[in-house]
Amino acid sequence: MTANKPHPVDTAPPPIVLETRKLSRRFGGIVATDQVSLALAAGARHALIGPNGAGKTTLINLLTGVLAPSAGTIHLDGEDITRTAQHRRVERGLVRTFQSNQLFTGLTPLASLALAVTQTLGDGSRWWRPLGRTRHAVDDQCAGLLEQFHLLDVMNRPLEELAYGQRRLLEIALAFACRPRVLLLDEPAAGVPGGERRQIFDVIQALPATVTIVLIEHDMDLVFNFARTASVLVNGAVLVDGPVDEVASDPRVREVYLGQGPLNG
Repeated sequence: MTANKPHPVDTAPPPIVLETRKLSRRFGGIVATDQVSLALAAGARHALIGPNGAGKTTLINLLTGVLAPSAGTIHLDGEDITRTAQHRRVERGLVRTFQSNQLFTGLTPLASLALAVTQTLGDGSRWWRPLGRTRHAVDDQCAGLLEQFHLLDVMNRPLEELAYGQRRLLEIALAFACRPRVLLLDEPAAGVPGGERRQIFDVIQALPATVTIVLIEHDMDLVFNFARTASVLVNGAVLVDGPVDEVASDPRVREVYLGQGPLNG
């Protein structure tokens, strides 16, 4: 009798979903992004950190097409998207949030999400129909997003009545409504009080592992509780890149942030 052989375990690394190759951006004589090469695997939890003016937001703007690079390339799922329009990048799953809210203050959370979901479903041209009623799928997705991002209690309130932390949650929910494969979060908790910051990061932590998340954040405790890998930018260039524990213990990183002592201590 022959014993059953165990099935082989798939140990192949996850594919690279987003990659930059020597990406640079110059403004006259100022180099804002200096030959940045990154490779982010599917499902990564990656942090972009560095002092103010290091080029973090400029890099996000390059990735999403807000800015055109002076040199280098950007690849999504192995395809060059360096010159692809912003909205086409969103359609392909490269989605971002901004440092400051980009919301329509005249709408409620429910109406805002219904508009985003309708667009994602391809019904954006039917804007004259009552929002959230174009099809059952819109209602179902909005209900799920409102619950996932803790907005059910305020779904029909004008945005100006929402706490700032709730507005930030709504912005992330709107980005997530676009069905991202890569989600770029530019300081999602900026300006949010301490208790609400923790809720925002709890929600981000709970996002599906299938979504690759790139985070810009200055709170190092939150960064190292969230991220598995990190890149440190200084003067537009990558100083250190790798697992967060190695980044935190690197003496060059400690010098940049504190001059001495552990980065997260």
